[in-house]
Amino acid sequence: MSQEKLREIQTKAGAILTEDAKVPVSFGDDRAGLNAATTAVVLCDRSNWGLIKLTGDDRLRFLHNQTTNNIESLKSGSGCDTIFVNSTGRTLDLAAVYLTEDAILVLVSPNRRQQLMQWMDRYLFPMDKVELADISDRFAIFTLIGPQSDEIVQKLSLETILGQPEASHCQIEIGDVLLTVAVGNGLGIAGYNFIVPIDKSAEIWSKIIEAGAKPIGDRVWEQLRVIQGRPASDRELTEEYNPLEAGLMGAISFEKGCYIGQETIARLNTYQGVKQRLWGVKLDREIPSGAIVTLEEAKVGKLTSIAEIEDGVFRGLVYVKTKAATAGQKVTVGETSAELISLPFLNHEYYKPS
Repeated sequence: MSQEKLREIQTKAGAILTEDAKVPVSFGDDRAGLNAATTAVVLCDRSNWGLIKLTGDDRLRFLHNQTTNNIESLKSGSGCDTIFVNSTGRTLDLAAVYLTEDAILVLVSPNRRQQLMQWMDRYLFPMDKVELADISDRFAIFTLIGPQSDEIVQKLSLETILGQPEASHCQIEIGDVLLTVAVGNGLGIAGYNFIVPIDKSAEIWSKIIEAGAKPIGDRVWEQLRVIQGRPASDRELTEEYNPLEAGLMGAISFEKGCYIGQETIARLNTYQGVKQRLWGVKLDREIPSGAIVTLEEAKVGKLTSIAEIEDGVFRGLVYVKTKAATAGQKVTVGETSAELISLPFLNHEYYKPS
């Protein structure tokens, strides 16, 4: 079964596809999908995300030196979130890393795969024993989301992954299909990522749906992303912002050696120099992204994302000056009154050496 078969199955189930037919935008009832993601379990096709493979004897050292987390501390079957930053510590992308016996798989944002391939290639020297490969087109990425995700995993006889730490992963067979299952889904909600050979994608999608997961499209993923506070590339993750501002402290190691952008990030942490932070915001109407956030008529920030959660109820993500922001703070976004809220995915606590 090919990806075309997968799209046929999804379309018959009511999927509305993106213009390039990469993934479903919606399966028709987004409100029910959002509710199922928080009370039951849903399945999202994220095959438009990028998957980069690193091989070679120096792969660990190379990626360790390229990103913020301690890649060299990983063992086969483990993983972590890490951040690609530029030389001044500004954000390129938030990625998930999965270490296998002979490779590193890096799951990156949909619109970052080419940029990051080129970025890493710039830092490869002839003596480096590292090979980079964009394998995005060879695999589908399916994501389980919701409190009943473990039940789906059990029904698929994948119990070996249950109870493992975040980003733990293993290769498992479903029928005669060998695929990778990883703990977590990039939202800070219970769930799993499935990395599936593209020619078996329709078969595996069907089996997960038959096990009881409700399909959702990219629109519900975006709602969940905003509710949880996961920053996205081209919105909260741009070269205007650094990872501390974006609330990504959990993806940064302050005990590892040098890496690109390390000096700036270490200095910001040491001197607690973050001037703005990412917050959630409650709104009662739709405001265009980019709207200015004001407090007592003074500009204090900017709206970067917005999503309608239910009729007339909106949530957004805003960068706000550190001194102006506390949970519950009343602000104005555009010309609309709003309230700042803390978000589950974000961690702004400065690192303090023990």
